[in-house]
This record gives sequence, structure tokens and C-alpha cells, in this order.
Amino acid sequence: MGPGIAATADRRPPVHYAADRPAPRPAPARGDPLSEISQTDSHALLADIGGTNARFALARHDSVDPLLMDSVREFAVADFPSLADAARHYLDTTGAVATTGVFAVAGRVDGDEARITNHPWVISAARTSESLGLQSLRLVNDFAAQAMGASLLRPQDVVPVGGIGWNGHDDQDRTFGIIGAGTGLGVGGLLRRGGRYFPLQTEGGHVSFAPNSPEEIEILTQMSAEFGRVSNERLVSGQGLVNLHRALSNIAGEDPGPMKPADITARAKEGDERSLRTIDVFCAVFGAAAGDLVLTLGAWDGVFLTGGLVPKMLPSIAHSAFRQRFEYKGRFSPVMARIPTLAVVHPQPGLLGAAALSQDLADLADLA
Repeated sequence: MGPGIAATADRRPPVHYAADRPAPRPAPARGDPLSEISQTDSHALLADIGGTNARFALARHDSVDPLLMDSVREFAVADFPSLADAARHYLDTTGAVATTGVFAVAGRVDGDEARITNHPWVISAARTSESLGLQSLRLVNDFAAQAMGASLLRPQDVVPVGGIGWNGHDDQDRTFGIIGAGTGLGVGGLLRRGGRYFPLQTEGGHVSFAPNSPEEIEILTQMSAEFGRVSNERLVSGQGLVNLHRALSNIAGEDPGPMKPADITARAKEGDERSLRTIDVFCAVFGAAAGDLVLTLGAWDGVFLTGGLVPKMLPSIAHSAFRQRFEYKGRFSPVMARIPTLAVVHPQPGLLGAAALSQDLADLADLA
């Protein structure tokens, strides 16, 4: 793992002082304990923490499928004063036992701490680990987790966009790109070298938008007047849908009024031409950005498309200019035509990535 990707608190089982103990949690709900998972076995505790919801699960390191899907639970972050309280509630209500943890957080990981975007939680790996009685706890950025999660994907977990299929992972050295449209535009990579996978965390969503048509030049002009510098994230994200719709409306000399991403997708389903065009441009720029990632990273083995918007917009992406713009790279177009673009449809990609990271850490510990 490279520097800046994660913060770890490795420690012996802690001694709790009365003042450090979390407040008592509600009694376990009937029927909620993990009936099919031995509560006497020790597992890794996983978390995927966003601005609205916190998802928890368990992982087993001795399985080719480390994420235990039956253990997944979801809670509203607003219901808990801290991540430690939410995690303790999960452990108490399920009866689960965990000795290590990997938590993916929707925010920047800086040393021992992480801040959740759009939420006041400040997470300390050391304090949370002590509160939960874990021997070690790793904090990772949520997109770094999604990148690592791609290492556990199978053909049934993805939908090819375009005519190039994928037979799953093998034992060869590989380089994949990871790009995800959601609240923002996440960009990263996944490398397999010497039998191990390494996620690459980048800020590639903030590279400059490069228009490729007269219409896109006009869009850039409109957005430059509003934002100054325009990155791909200004177009390919939830807010990007709003920015694109507003730019197209301004070009037409109209004021669309306040909009939300859901308004645009709903209007597109009703046949609204400007909303449909907004989604078309979104998909085209998304494809161009994915193709640029291949050229920049050397991701000749494929690109995984992830993020919250991808499953929701998959029919639009599949029937758009996404693949055309992905391949349209001049002298490299014949090469690009052979590279798969794979939409991730696994229901828990963040937790899957946390499970993959947890398994990798366990393997390294066994080698030590």
C-alpha cells in the first residue's frame, strides 16, 4: 500500500477505562443476530461510511469470497454521535466478534484521522480501534476500497459496455483503470504484480475537461464563466448533470431554474429533450475520460466503471456515445477497441473492497 492511502492503528487488545467506554447500546433486535455465521469465530469488521449511511459487514480471511454478504447491515449516520458508536451497535445487535477492521470512508484519510464529506464525524483509527477492542484498524478512502474491490469481482458482477467481454481475473500481471461517477468523479487504478493486488489512489477526476465538439466547446465556455477552471468532475458527477443541464439551457437562452440530478433523470424518462441531451453529453464525456485513463495509466487490461450513478444510468451509458468516445483516441483507436469497459453491478462494492484489503493485510501478517 502506498503512502497516503490508509491510516492504521495496530495495537494489543486495549484496556478500557470507565470514561472511555461508549454509551450502552440498545438490546439486540430479535431475529437480527447472524444466525448463519458462527458468533464464536473471529472475523474482520468492515465498514463503508458515506455522508448519509454507514454499512457494516464481516469478512473471513480463509475464503475466496471473504465478504460475508449475509452479515451486511446499514444504518443512518445521523442516528449515532460517532463511528465507534455505530460500529458498536452493529456488533451488539448481530452478536458478531471481530479482532481487526478495515473502514472505507467517503473523505480524505490524513494520517490517523479521516473526515467524512458532508458529515461532522471526525474519525481516529487509534481511538475507534480502542473503543471497539480491535487489535488493528485500517482507514482507507472509499474509492481506494472500490479499486481494491475490483480484485474480487467476477464476470457476473459486471456488465460489459460495448462488445468486449471479460472472463475474470487470472494469475498474470495486470493493470486496470477504475473510474466512478457519483457525488464526485473518482479515478484510480488496480495493479496485479507478483500475485498481489495494489490499488492506486489518484485525484484524476480533477484533470481538465477537454472538449471534442463545437457543442462541448460552448459548454466549456459557459462553465468557465461560472467556475474558471473546468475539470471532468464538473461534468461527470451528480452535480455535473446539473452543471451540464444549466450550460445547455444557457446556450439556448433559457433559465432552467433550480435543479437536482434526480430532476434531470426523471425528465429524461419523460422524454424531455434537454434532459436527454444532458445525459448524452454526460455519457460521452465519461467515455472520453475513461479512455484517457487507459492511455495515462497504461490500463490495457480494462476499465471498471463504478460509483453510485453507474448502475442507475447503465441503460443510458450502454446506448450512448460512451464507447465511441472511449475508443476515439486517434492512432490508438485500434488498440482501444480491444479493451473492455466493465460496469460494476455488485451490490456492495465498497464493502467488497474493504474485504479485499482486509484479506491482503492478513496475508501479509502471515508472511511476517
